[in-house]
Amino acid sequence: MKLSSTNFLRFAIIVIGIPVLALCIFGLPQIVSVAFKEAANGASLGYMVLGILTIMYASAIPFYVALFQAFKLLNYIDKNIAFSDLSVLALKKIRTCAIVVCGLYVVALPFVFIVAEWDDAPGLVLIGLVIVGASMVVGVFTALLKKLLQEAIKIKTENDLTV
Repeated sequence: MKLSSTNFLRFAIIVIGIPVLALCIFGLPQIVSVAFKEAANGASLGYMVLGILTIMYASAIPFYVALFQAFKLLNYIDKNIAFSDLSVLALKKIRTCAIVVCGLYVVALPFVFIVAEWDDAPGLVLIGLVIVGASMVVGVFTALLKKLLQEAIKIKTENDLTV
């Protein structure tokens, strides 16, 4: 594979990671301050929003771990060691991170539903479902790639032993 292809994918990973980082640094703290004020005034909705924001911050950790593993996988491709146990391990970590993100947002969906009911914004539930669905697709896809890669490594090893 050409180096330009992996560089494009690296750029895509960075483009995916920057908005999430900006949201975590600039957007969510403003929402947290408003939610703290609401919770201090005794509004139970403030606690719901704080629960959602906690889950959003917690999900950023596995998200960035998965992005880092994708970077490592691209480095393995550049070094021509894509068919190795290192790649399988990176895919396994990406799958685990996707499952964790999916699980966190499944836990957050009841909170999101309550906030959406109160605010009359059904689009919030849809956003939560999209995040759950996207992370589930990533998890299943990486599990499939991991299995295919393991089979390819097995075949490659058998061919190397035959020669």
